[in-house]
Amino acid sequence: MSWSYLSASSEMKKFSAGVKRILVVEDEPAICDLCRRVLTGEGFEVNIAVNGRVAQDMIAKQRYDLFLIDIRLPVMNGTELYQWLQEKHPQLVSRVVLTTGSVIGEDATAFLEQTTRPFLPKPFTPDELKTIMRETLKEVEK
Repeated sequence: MSWSYLSASSEMKKFSAGVKRILVVEDEPAICDLCRRVLTGEGFEVNIAVNGRVAQDMIAKQRYDLFLIDIRLPVMNGTELYQWLQEKHPQLVSRVVLTTGSVIGEDATAFLEQTTRPFLPKPFTPDELKTIMRETLKEVEK
């Protein structure tokens, strides 16, 4: 799914201006809506994937500048998606921010420590979301 409410001429201007595209991999509709609203307001184009399998298909068809990946997802979870990115698209791993709202067990803690990727715990504020995505983008663009 891709949410875009812009006219065709706005789309042309947006891409010529170098708008950054974010893939949010999240199954909670309220979190998807929050991410779309906040990040679109920051000038990003936001696409949503409801699980890792959908994300794989989208990554095969589109270039993304950043990824916000929930660790706990149906069908293919965020850990599996991250491992797939490491194997198939290692150049994209530095563009990943991980998130979860669940109690973090030993496995998830070990995974987060191993990846060394930025982590955004849920619930998060719009300002926390904006900050972590902007900081990650700055790191990628260095």
